[in-house]
Amino acid sequence: MIAETVCSAASAAGLGIAVVTAYRKRYLAAARIAAYSLVPVGLVMTGVVGWLADTAFSPTAWAGFVVLGVAWALFATTRAVERRRGGTRAERKAAARAGQRDAVAPAASAPSLSPATRPAARPAATPRGANAGDDFSDIEAILKKHGI
Repeated sequence: MIAETVCSAASAAGLGIAVVTAYRKRYLAAARIAAYSLVPVGLVMTGVVGWLADTAFSPTAWAGFVVLGVAWALFATTRAVERRRGGTRAERKAAARAGQRDAVAPAASAPSLSPATRPAARPAATPRGANAGDDFSDIEAILKKHGI
């Protein structure tokens, strides 16, 4: 009974605010406020508010919510552990078996190029200070172009 009265009062206040908003020539906002303010009355008329009030004061319903929370926590914990380990035990075993079968020649990990066919080593990098003037010449050109 109290929940229905509170919902009706909230709807009446919302409709009053909608009327004031419409008076200020903000019709779109007034229509939106009116729609929101009619929701509590609709919930009372459909019986949702009564069901929620009965559920809120039922110890059995609260125990059910606790059980659902524990179940959710168990699901979340087990999923986090699976992610940390890299999947379920069966998935890890299947991946290990697939990895063993995919290796064609496990001993051939290095490329088999003879010294004559290997590409030449790259020259050593030049020190930074050697070409520092060249690196800034194009930057100076851009700055001069823009008058800086």
